[in-house]
Amino acid sequence: MNDVRPRAQAAMSGQVVELDRLDGQLVERMRHEALTAPALWKAEYSEFQSGGWWTTSLMNTSGRAEDVRIADGTARPTALLEHMPATASLLSGLGLSYMWVRLARLEGNAFLWEHRDYDELDQAERHRLHIPLHTNSSAFLVTGGRKVHMAVGRIWRLTPTFAHGVCNLLGPDRIHLVADVYADDAYRRLAAQAKEPPGAQVLPQASEPELAERLADARRLARLGFTDAAEALLLRLFYSFALPEGTTYDLLAELHTALGDEETSARWKAAKSTLLALAS
Repeated sequence: MNDVRPRAQAAMSGQVVELDRLDGQLVERMRHEALTAPALWKAEYSEFQSGGWWTTSLMNTSGRAEDVRIADGTARPTALLEHMPATASLLSGLGLSYMWVRLARLEGNAFLWEHRDYDELDQAERHRLHIPLHTNSSAFLVTGGRKVHMAVGRIWRLTPTFAHGVCNLLGPDRIHLVADVYADDAYRRLAAQAKEPPGAQVLPQASEPELAERLADARRLARLGFTDAAEALLLRLFYSFALPEGTTYDLLAELHTALGDEETSARWKAAKSTLLALAS
């Protein structure tokens, strides 16, 4: 079993902050657009998620809404943005230098597993902004051993080079406008307003006996033939406890070693390195 004694968690500041608040009527128009526009939702980055996470692009380098795997470049509007005038007006009014703008939809009982982003994008300073349009209290972000519900009506900044994960436990769908932007004067003016997120909750530490019990539960499930459920049980610990980075992936590798499946154990060890962008 890994050593899961309490260790210093990175400060919340810089990982997720509130930058600004938006007019409620504008947000409601944007929410209506997000729910009714003819979006071409795509399932992408399957290795990062449980299923139930979908995206569609409003601005990108190709101008095609179905192109959702982000990369550097100068973004231009997709045809989908033409159906969303309130959203287009906000994006224009912010005056930011956009790399990519997407709608991201997370269904109920869906998860984005612990991961890092931007590892392959290191040629320019960039930042990720979230504007929640449709959400619920059971949808939250976990980073730095804390969980944050990103409330509607605000512009949030997430620093995705820190390990983080997202869940929507009960639904309805969580829909965010996600904008990756380059650092410039307009961004710096917005960032100067950064505030600590209200209502962030510190997750409890998990003891050795607690994790041993969860691992034993997972083994029992797997031996009954419910391997996917066993893996999900361990992956979801990230949303309940403040764990040392990568602990859930270590537990998965340990699970499959105990089951005599070294190939799957090695796959989860490799997934940990890939999802958390660890040096090989």
